[in-house]
Amino acid sequence: MRRLGASVVLLYVLGALAGPLRAQDLPLFDAHIHYNRPDWSAYSPDAILALFDKTGVQWAIVSSTPDEGTLHLHEKAPDRIVPVLRPYRTGADAGTWTTDASRIPYVRERLKRGIYKGLGEFHLSASQAADPVVREFAALGAQHGLFLYAHTDAAGVEELLRRYPQVRWLWAHTGLGDPFEAVARVVDRNPALMSELSLKYEVAAGGRLDPRWKDLFLRHPDRFLVGTDTWVTSQWDRFAEIQTALRAWLVQLPRDVAEKLAYRNARKFLGLP
Repeated sequence: MRRLGASVVLLYVLGALAGPLRAQDLPLFDAHIHYNRPDWSAYSPDAILALFDKTGVQWAIVSSTPDEGTLHLHEKAPDRIVPVLRPYRTGADAGTWTTDASRIPYVRERLKRGIYKGLGEFHLSASQAADPVVREFAALGAQHGLFLYAHTDAAGVEELLRRYPQVRWLWAHTGLGDPFEAVARVVDRNPALMSELSLKYEVAAGGRLDPRWKDLFLRHPDRFLVGTDTWVTSQWDRFAEIQTALRAWLVQLPRDVAEKLAYRNARKFLGLP
């Protein structure tokens, strides 16, 4: 990943010297990819990588249900795929994992592969933040230097930050359904929190970057990542369309901020050059 990352960034820097930022020239690090079992028959790993090439997605954080989907992609492109270990065997685990003790040995065993950068994406509410498997995952994250990728609301992420300050947290969807005011409060008062923007369509409804979100990005340019969330196969069908819409609002930001959201923040968060 180091060699590819350096070469892509160098090409982008050389392109930047030639003129204004163009949407199609901005490399992307997609921080929210799933390659779930239903996707396998519709899109082979080679087809997924071809989609990445077509849309300028140079790298991706991938977690899948089951984890074998992530491994399929990582085996094909270890320099582009950042594996994150999801504790789900099937989608049904999303509602039970926080108290399912069998998830602990499953995760411990798979971590022996030594390839994972994080645990998640997993779903939970504020009331589940102290559940036993959450506590164990927080301990594993701290022990192995893994970030934890949480799909929760504003109340949930603040409870996680309060209980587990030793853990690096990535907030999936930046709260998804939370109103802007709630999100801004969380981001403003939690400087260690990283937030990911997939499915957060109100950031640029109608293609125009919301001034409130623009101000938040300018206040915290190092705190946000972009992503798609291929949670169902139809998201792969729309992948190029989603990337086009994402690029359209990124270029409404100053170049240095657009670069950070597009790929630099993700690389820094993951400890990549």
